[in-house]
Amino acid sequence: MKKILITNDDGIYADGLIRLATAAREFGEVYIVAPHDQRSAVSHSITLRHSFEAWKEDFPVEGVHAYACNGTPADCIRIGVLNIVKGKPDYIFSGINYGFNAASDLQYSATVGAAFEGAFQNVPSIAFSEDATECHEVTDHYLHSVIEELLKEAPGKNYIWNVNFPGCHLSECGGILRDRSVSAAEFFIDCYHETTLLNGHTSYMVEGIRNYTAEENSDLHAIFNNYVSIGKVKNFM
Repeated sequence: MKKILITNDDGIYADGLIRLATAAREFGEVYIVAPHDQRSAVSHSITLRHSFEAWKEDFPVEGVHAYACNGTPADCIRIGVLNIVKGKPDYIFSGINYGFNAASDLQYSATVGAAFEGAFQNVPSIAFSEDATECHEVTDHYLHSVIEELLKEAPGKNYIWNVNFPGCHLSECGGILRDRSVSAAEFFIDCYHETTLLNGHTSYMVEGIRNYTAEENSDLHAIFNNYVSIGKVKNFM
């Protein structure tokens, strides 16, 4: 039986991880090594110069081997591949992230960073993300068939599959668009709210303004038009 290692950056009990693990059980033996809490936007960072921990965790999907970790998502993949999954996993899934991972956001995404770590470890890896809404109709309809399709073809050395599901109702979705390029447009135009503190320091809080324009054939263009976006993303190597 194939072995599938799953992580995310929203925490081990995130709804997206539970739904992904449930779908993955139909394709192999599932192992989860995931952060015990929110670790978004830490990209591909790993823990150096001090230790981190992992421990077995009860998980609400039967038959899944689950471990929580106080490291980063990339840490989770490293110990999952090198220590926890005996004999190395056959596939790595990361997600399902709460919020799109497309365009310039890919460089910050810990969901994508964890998948890149999987590629570094020479394991075919897929990053899954969806719009930050409570409507999961499109994801739940297409998830099984997308997994089945992508497991048939490895993305290639130092590449990952990157999948984004729109947050619209299923009746509004146009289907799947494949071979989507990474948009050069900014997904969010960043700005920071400043607050002057009593001690004279200044506090900054990011307030991204979503951009709704993108090139045709890109990941952003697909999801802005209510399509499932599938594409390959290459790491720096």
